[in-house]
Amino acid sequence: MEHEKEEPANKSNFIRLLSYVSERKAGLVAAIIGMIGYAIVDVSFIYSIKPLIDEGLSGKNPSILKIMPFFVIGIVLCRGTFNFVSSYCMSWVGTHVVMRMQREIFDHLMNMPVSFFDRNSIGTLLSKITYDTNQIAEAATKTLVTMIKQGGLVIGLLCMMFYNSWQLSVIFILIGPVVAIAIRIVSRRFRRISKNLQDAMGSVTAVSEQMLNGHREVLAFNGQDKESLRFDEVSNQIRRQQMKMSATSAISNPIVQSVAASGLAVVLYLASFPQIMHQLTAGTFTVIVTSMMMLQQPIKQLTQLNTNFQRGMAACTSIFGVLDEPSEEDTGSMEVERVSGKITLDHVTFSYPTKLEPVLKDISFQVEPGKTIALVGRSGSGKTTIASLLPRFYDIQEGVIRIDGHSVRDYTIASLRRQFSMVSQNVHLFSGTIAENIAYPQVDVAREAIDRAANMANVLEFSNQLPEGLDTVIGERGVMLSGGQRQRVAIARALLRDAPILILDEATSALDTASERKIQEAIERVCQDRTAIVIAHRLSTIENADEILVIDEGHLLERGTHQQLIDKQGAYYQLYQLQFGGESA
Repeated sequence: MEHEKEEPANKSNFIRLLSYVSERKAGLVAAIIGMIGYAIVDVSFIYSIKPLIDEGLSGKNPSILKIMPFFVIGIVLCRGTFNFVSSYCMSWVGTHVVMRMQREIFDHLMNMPVSFFDRNSIGTLLSKITYDTNQIAEAATKTLVTMIKQGGLVIGLLCMMFYNSWQLSVIFILIGPVVAIAIRIVSRRFRRISKNLQDAMGSVTAVSEQMLNGHREVLAFNGQDKESLRFDEVSNQIRRQQMKMSATSAISNPIVQSVAASGLAVVLYLASFPQIMHQLTAGTFTVIVTSMMMLQQPIKQLTQLNTNFQRGMAACTSIFGVLDEPSEEDTGSMEVERVSGKITLDHVTFSYPTKLEPVLKDISFQVEPGKTIALVGRSGSGKTTIASLLPRFYDIQEGVIRIDGHSVRDYTIASLRRQFSMVSQNVHLFSGTIAENIAYPQVDVAREAIDRAANMANVLEFSNQLPEGLDTVIGERGVMLSGGQRQRVAIARALLRDAPILILDEATSALDTASERKIQEAIERVCQDRTAIVIAHRLSTIENADEILVIDEGHLLERGTHQQLIDKQGAYYQLYQLQFGGESA
């Protein structure tokens, strides 16, 4: 049953792959012409042996001996030309196929919902963009080249053999089905091994990516032995799958060649019968025997071709599986340039796709435009989840979230997210300069605006001490900057965006007290004319918020100003006492 399901899937994947190849029709046609010409030249060269022996060497037509040197030179030149055209054009087609697939899967991944990345490791997805797409190139180029070039040679040689002596050549019709059955059996095993090999490659990429991203933690906790053991296991999985692939290929080639060789042996035996010998000239017999010997190599290559083809089909299944994943659902139709910033959560209940227990339970509150609201509570209480739901990184199961009275699902995703500037605790900076990261993703921002945002976020305080100032390259993920400096750059990026709603999720957690005070002043200035949602563990940073919401285990426990909650002496008061000890509230 499994094989019955695999066959239609591989057929549909192959047809789908051909749609990518067919977009480069000019290169494909030129390559096919080159491959067919290559096969014709080889067959013509073998056929020339007959007149050379029967007429030239026998003395019947000595002029053939004078013509043959020029014929050989012409054959070599034609063969080289056709080979160049076919190889170059198929490489051109293949590289375009890989480029399009890489772009397509890259763009598709950018539009996938956040929940998709919760379920799939980054290393596995990177493997699909790099390793799997190149495996498809093998199927789209080398496989096609070998199939047409060597297949054309086999057809040409068989036709020539039947033309010269159908009695001797008919034996290949009998052994053909045996070869086909052997290749079919091997194909199934190649498919299974190829799929396992791609899974193992994804594991290697995932383990490597985790080690590289967590290199400092590995060094700090002396985790080298653990990481080495983990990598040894996944790399051994690849080795085992590759050995299975090599063993299958090593067994299949001799089997197919043995079948072909047995056909040659039968032909030689039949040629010894007087009835057949009288019908053959020396040249004809030589052509048939040479053709049979020549058939060994293309049959071998066509058998090996199955390895690359099945690996490519397994890669197609992997790639098309991701491309067929539904993109982020965008059902809204409203387009707005700038909202006023009124936020309403009405009986919102939400649980992550990977969890059964709700993270938020019947949460309701409202934020008026231009007001600052703070969310406080223990870790894991649901504060960051609320910040993720506003721009629709996830969709809620119950209730409704409104911006300016309209459900967030009514807005187009692009329009909705234009209304937010976000600074999270885990800042991600891109490889490039400080100025480029502040301006991200815009490319035509006035330098004065970048300088102004950098100044408000106290970025100039440290950037002025760097050799190139704001034009200093900060490396991948901003490794040249400290944690506090990265957060200042992220705050400057949020300020430059000038969105009507600002979300600060532990935006000052990596700053020292002096820097935090300066950033807090900048945040208070920029929050004056926009709605702000501030998530903080340091209660001192949110004392001036218009309203403070205390979240615990997905429930809204308390709400009010700082002083109101202190006077109430409830959950907020206890948090405050924990942070400031015996100091008077």
